[in-house]
Amino acid sequence: MEFFKIRKDIPFMRHALIFNAISLITFLAAVFFLFSRGLHLSVEFTGGTVMEVSYSQPADLEKIRTVVGSQGFTDIQVQNFGTARDVIIRLPAQKGVSSAQQSDKVLSALKQSDASATLRRTEFVGPSVGEELATDGLKALGMVVVGIMIYLAFRFEWKYAVAAIVANLHDVIIILGFFAFFQWEFSLSVLAAVLAVLGYSVNESVVIFDRIRENFRRYRKMNTTEIIDNAITSTISRTIITHGSTQIMVLSMLLFGGPTLFYFALALTIGILFGIYSSVFVAAAIAMWLGIKREDLIKTAAKKEEDPNDPNAGATV
Repeated sequence: MEFFKIRKDIPFMRHALIFNAISLITFLAAVFFLFSRGLHLSVEFTGGTVMEVSYSQPADLEKIRTVVGSQGFTDIQVQNFGTARDVIIRLPAQKGVSSAQQSDKVLSALKQSDASATLRRTEFVGPSVGEELATDGLKALGMVVVGIMIYLAFRFEWKYAVAAIVANLHDVIIILGFFAFFQWEFSLSVLAAVLAVLGYSVNESVVIFDRIRENFRRYRKMNTTEIIDNAITSTISRTIITHGSTQIMVLSMLLFGGPTLFYFALALTIGILFGIYSSVFVAAAIAMWLGIKREDLIKTAAKKEEDPNDPNAGATV
């Protein structure tokens, strides 16, 4: 399915050096903010109090946030749990204040606002648990990267694997850089969005690499730059359909999903936009700089070209 078909190839690789320079500057800026400002970690990572409160009628989350915030708490998380009447409240740890004191203070304020508020349970998430979650998250991220590299190395060739991984890490670091620069809250849902972006971004790279491999078989007189330009141009319509429809869904969560889904959708939005950019101007360009050629993908064709006595030498594969 195509919305349109471009007859003339767009010379993307002609400007690859400029776009790669922009990518490098953006990447280095993101790394700088990550080290200078750090991530604003949520309660899941830093530790705090988790309360489950039940109401006799559907809870007004905005009103609950206002009431809890009026008690001097910042960086709170309020979301429905199970039904519209059950609410999970996450409070950051405070020095000199126990978890029981926090929950009593918040519950008292909630009862003043709505007498039907009932505490179902309260738990304390210690810093060690948060550290374990952060470690597990980094392990998951590392395993995804290694898995993608192995998959691409088997499906294509090591140069493509390196190019795709650099592009994917480029997307991840830039997402983290945005969260560090603006000090947006980094929670488990945002980590899930980052992992989703990794898979989403590599999918676009695989589509382009597949078309490059197909073009190497089809167009024997084109050089590598022309092959890549043709591959990217011929997949533009597919890219617009796929990423456009996905972005519409993500934007609906961003605009109408409320505070619970806001940062999750924001991370996905940044990842999708930079994923398109990196697949074209980072992954494809790096593969070109690494010197991909027809022989890397079509070993049989290379053997036939090297054997002058082969009667089928020079035949189109």
